[in-house]
Amino acid sequence: MNRHLKVAFMVAPFLAVLGYVGADYYNENLAAETKIIQLAAEGHCDIINQSCVLKSGDFKVNVSDEGGVTEINSTFPLDTATLFLVDKHDKATPYPLGMLKSPYYWRNETPLRSLVSNKGDSYKLRLIIKIKGGQYISEFTTQTAK
Repeated sequence: MNRHLKVAFMVAPFLAVLGYVGADYYNENLAAETKIIQLAAEGHCDIINQSCVLKSGDFKVNVSDEGGVTEINSTFPLDTATLFLVDKHDKATPYPLGMLKSPYYWRNETPLRSLVSNKGDSYKLRLIIKIKGGQYISEFTTQTAK
């Protein structure tokens, strides 16, 4: 075995470890980049009757309202969540949601129940959720079925 081959065998493990660490830093940097992802309603959305699920890939968000408190819960932990109630003139009123038990559950008091309490009532909403570098956005309509 010549000396070049011996040096190659001694250097190879260090290069492998450095490559592994470098790839990890690169992937973490990609995950932290700002990106915007659209959430779409999964079927009919009825927040009052706890039947509103927004979805993007494996990420799901359930939106519900009980007693004037609008709550969302998700399949992944969230950094922040803001719900916007949009009136007929397309003016949005923000309601920042606060963490309840864990980063999976967020809630705030909103007038949504009074706006869509009767059967057939509908209202436009927007939701912005931040997870690390990603922003999940959705514009959807809730309509009371019962």
